[in-house]
Amino acid sequence: MTDLSFHYDVLVIGSGAAGLSTALKLAPHVKVAVLSKGKIDDGSTNWAQGGIAAVLDAADSIESHVEDTLIAGAGLCKRDTVEFVARNAPNAIKWLDELGIQLTRDPEGGNDQPFHLTREGGHSHRRIVHAADATGRAVQTTLQGEAAKHPNIKIFENYLAIDLVTDRKLGGEGRRCIGAYALDLTTGKVRSFNARTVVLATGGASKVYRFTSNPDGSTGDGIAMAWRAGCRVMNMEFSQFHPTCLYHPQAKSFLITEAVRGEGGKLLLADGTRFMDRFDERGELAPRDIVARAIDHEMKRLGADCVYLDITHKGEDFIREHFPTIHETCLTYGIDMTKQPIPVVPAAHYTCGGVLTDLRGRTDLTGLYAIGECAGTGLHGANRLASNSLLECLVFGEAAASDIVEALPVDDRFNDLPDWDETGITDSDEEVIVAHNWEQLRNVMWDFVGIVRTTKRLQRAQHRIDLLLSEIDEYYGNFRVTNDLLELRNLSVVAKLIIQSALWRHESRGLHYTTDYPERDDSATPRQTILVPENFAGRWVVSGQWKT
Repeated sequence: MTDLSFHYDVLVIGSGAAGLSTALKLAPHVKVAVLSKGKIDDGSTNWAQGGIAAVLDAADSIESHVEDTLIAGAGLCKRDTVEFVARNAPNAIKWLDELGIQLTRDPEGGNDQPFHLTREGGHSHRRIVHAADATGRAVQTTLQGEAAKHPNIKIFENYLAIDLVTDRKLGGEGRRCIGAYALDLTTGKVRSFNARTVVLATGGASKVYRFTSNPDGSTGDGIAMAWRAGCRVMNMEFSQFHPTCLYHPQAKSFLITEAVRGEGGKLLLADGTRFMDRFDERGELAPRDIVARAIDHEMKRLGADCVYLDITHKGEDFIREHFPTIHETCLTYGIDMTKQPIPVVPAAHYTCGGVLTDLRGRTDLTGLYAIGECAGTGLHGANRLASNSLLECLVFGEAAASDIVEALPVDDRFNDLPDWDETGITDSDEEVIVAHNWEQLRNVMWDFVGIVRTTKRLQRAQHRIDLLLSEIDEYYGNFRVTNDLLELRNLSVVAKLIIQSALWRHESRGLHYTTDYPERDDSATPRQTILVPENFAGRWVVSGQWKT
């Protein structure tokens, strides 16, 4: 083993709720390495404000949670997945509570249901468990604290995964994942991680758009790496735009949680007029795709820069108690949400498709799992129901860990991966190309593949992305890898997958809305969009209904 090589039983790529919960479930049984492309808390989990959906109230039911999810998913959810997640949600909350996460309590609740439950758009009952308005931060802080002190977990911060490695590197057929190459961002060295099992928990790809609520690291790394390694991806046309992100020149798309509308917040035009009732009978509680399109429509109709979210009628004490983080953040930009409406705009928020998996998180490559936002489990369908995302991370983290442990014991031998080959590679003297292409990619996606689409716009975007991919591949083959180059490479792959998927769907459904096919096609069984790479690994891990 060289000094640039590491050996672990399981390599987890990603350090948010999906990655850390999986690692913690595995740690009593195997040695785990967790790669974080930045600091351990830089991912999307730390930003999540709303909460975690789970049926805990006697007036609620698993069937109701399932039905709400299916409705939000516009007929494209996989029912088995939805039922699996909803059934396991209460246990996920119990596990978090046992870890000591400070979930908001209901002072009038009993021992059977001690948590305060809020309601969000698309939910028919109050079932959102939360930690004030910073649930993600509470989850992230607790999980990383537990992981840091576990002797079987090693955390590698500032490591950006470059590519997965299959057994083809060792003369095999390319059907098993045996590790990954990763760039040490501190030293600039590429290191190899040998692993019996690899878990992708890299989050989504919303950075492919100019405006996003996501942190800088949401660059579709896991989806792109899995695609290049031979895995299918599904439903990439469904990019969720959060309806309400803070609109301010200095604010970096700070998200205003769904719960503000769930607790009575109203969307207003600049003249104070409400408008959501003209678009959906549920008003502000309609699913996110409907609310985002309504805001987009009104902004374009009026030439407005934003709309406004008003919850001042609930009173200062209520707002300070329920939304302390949002209140304090808005104050730093001169906005007092207890006295004035918050200016908001839609922004790319969540990738509903991803790497195709089964109910245990298994992908088409033996030894490779995908968990959380990078995975295509069938839970979200054409539109994610609010607060099902952290829940998916926890439930599938448990499922994947159980599957990995059940497969033990495994071959004790590690085959060293070949060292990263930098033959003929030089340092770039044209970094401006990467910066220019990065900006062009995100502008093209925002302008042509956004909330409202047309076939002509998609075709134009496809042409531009193909040119970018060609330039990026040439650049990648000649110069030493950097953080910006690797993320741009991954985003360009994801952009291509999104556009191809959108072109294949000749209807408007959920988050995919095209003026060329404005109606939903209910004449046949709803079709999943499944893309198959040229080097497909060849292992069908899911039932025949998913094949195309």
